[in-house]
Parts: sequence; C-alpha cells; structure tokens
Amino acid sequence: MRRLSIPGAWVHEPEVIPDGRGSFHEWFRAADLGAAAGHALGLAQANFSTSRRGTLRGIHFADVPPGQAKYVKCVSGAVLDVVVDVRTGSPTYKRWEAVRLDDTDHRALYLAEGLGHAFMALTDDARVLYLCSEGYAPGREHGVDPLDAELGIAWPSDIAPLLSAKDASAPSLAAAEEQGLLPSYEACEAYYARLRAAAGAPVPGGRTEDQPLSPAGR
Repeated sequence: MRRLSIPGAWVHEPEVIPDGRGSFHEWFRAADLGAAAGHALGLAQANFSTSRRGTLRGIHFADVPPGQAKYVKCVSGAVLDVVVDVRTGSPTYKRWEAVRLDDTDHRALYLAEGLGHAFMALTDDARVLYLCSEGYAPGREHGVDPLDAELGIAWPSDIAPLLSAKDASAPSLAAAEEQGLLPSYEACEAYYARLRAAAGAPVPGGRTEDQPLSPAGR
C-alpha cells in the first residue's frame, strides 16, 4: 500500500502476472490494508457502477461516525479517481489527489471515513467496484460540487463532465462548511482510534513476503 499525501488515503499497486492465458493479480489483501490503516475493512456493502466517458460521480462523503470507508477498483476501462480532504481542521483540508485506476495496472484506492470521493470515467463502459465499510444511509450522505472552483480539481480538459442532477446541485465546499455538513478532523481521528483499538491485533490472512505469487494453477 502506498500512502498518499492526504492522511487516510492509500493506493494498492499489485503485482500483475501475465501468461499466455491472460493475467492474475491480488486486488485486495486484508493484511496489507490492515497494516496501513491499523484496522481491518469491515465489509458492509459492495457497489458496482458502469459509466460512459465523461461521467463524473461525486464528491461524496458521509457523516462520521460511522462514515463510510471505501476500497475502489476499476475492473474495465479507466477512471480518474480523486480523494478530497473535506475534514474541517485537517492539516490537508481542501487538498485533493488524483489516481488513475484502470484495467491495465489494476491499482485500487482506499480512503478512510470522512474523506470525499469522486471519479470521472475516461473511457466508455468504465466499470468500477466499491467495497464499503458501511451501508448506504441517505440521511447521512452528503456531497460537494466536484467542479467547485475553490477546490480546483484538474479534471481532463478535453472531456465534458456529465453529472447527475444531485451532484450538479451539490453545494460548494465553502457552503457545505457553512451549513455544517462537513465532518471534522477531530471526530474522524477519534473514530479511527476507536477502530484501531477494537482491532487489538494484526489483521490475519494474506500472503507473507516469503510466499511469492505464482500464476501456476490460477
């Protein structure tokens, strides 16, 4: 897992093993994520989306606690996946970071509870999987305008963004803060500490470093 510049966000960069039949890779390993975050990902819901080129989904986040951590992978096509720190009081508040997720390098992105998430489809029929720590709860879900000039996310300039009516009407970050919609960094840190304390021990499972991957028999 490679740590991003925003606390609570990591990228999994797997070893992809090709052979004459295709390829094999491990796209999620509980041990790696547990070592990075300090606790396991409690899987409560798995989502799947298909998007045409230009589709822009987000910026989405949920109230903390419990929030909704996400582990995101593009299984077909490509997307520009963006993490936004919407936690008031965070040392990286308002910072965003983009990672290309595609069906070639097979990266996956993990973002902790309280962080904002958005992506733009770079190809037609871009297919994305999300593993979520909590189920969808409409009363706790919020959004921020992904085209907010204050955030200045560098979406591809050659692709016209296609937004849902809900995302298009989402408030700016400043307006969301004024309305009290944003999670606080203090509350998020307290929740992360609770998750780490509840874990109590290293996350079991996963391949150890002395057990290399092998495509044989996959």
